[in-house]
Amino acid sequence: MPPLMIENLIVHYGSVEAVRGVTLSVEAQKITVLLGSNGAGKSSVMLACMGLVPMSKGTVTAFGQSVGRMPTADIVRLGMTLCPEGRRVFARLSVAENLSLGAGSDRAVRARSGANLARMFALFPVLAERRHQAAGSLSGGEEQMLAIARALMSEPKVLLLDEPSLGLAPIIIDQIFDLLVRLRSEGLTILLVEQKAEQALRIADQACVMMAGAMVQSGPAAELLASANLSKAYLGA
Repeated sequence: MPPLMIENLIVHYGSVEAVRGVTLSVEAQKITVLLGSNGAGKSSVMLACMGLVPMSKGTVTAFGQSVGRMPTADIVRLGMTLCPEGRRVFARLSVAENLSLGAGSDRAVRARSGANLARMFALFPVLAERRHQAAGSLSGGEEQMLAIARALMSEPKVLLLDEPSLGLAPIIIDQIFDLLVRLRSEGLTILLVEQKAEQALRIADQACVMMAGAMVQSGPAAELLASANLSKAYLGA
């Protein structure tokens, strides 16, 4: 069974149906990219998976367990976490303090927080240099690295990553995409929401396209990259 299964997911914000019957299978140790124009419902899918917005209908199954009514902290303990759009670091706390918070409430994970912190500093050397610096003083690229590292501190098996390239310089985007390839090779399963469609498809294994809350196209990433219909579906034309 895939580590993450989304079936017939429907999400409402008041009377607005933001997600309309989305079904998606995220395969183990693969990168699955979720594409679509702004407002297509991509972030809402991720938030529903983490219990951060209620599902109107459907099921989300992580590691064989239904997480639809599970508290977010329990979903994280189960092995799935979210790196949200906009980074959302704690600006007044230091880099090291932000990372410590990412370990969550699981006692076994917190017991390994020293080793995990060392791993994050190895993955992101710039964070090691800035460990005592306030997170709010970092550059945009450094903040994004901190947000990803903070998510990884909980030792997830599935990482939901929302718009990691947003507002970043091309060289930093390349570094982040290279990191995702490395994390996949180390066994991490990744569901990626990304506006840099072509670049995301080049590193992804599977891809799905959303429009107006619904899934309109899915398949191997290489096939979608070569598809003449991708631009139409992705841009909502």
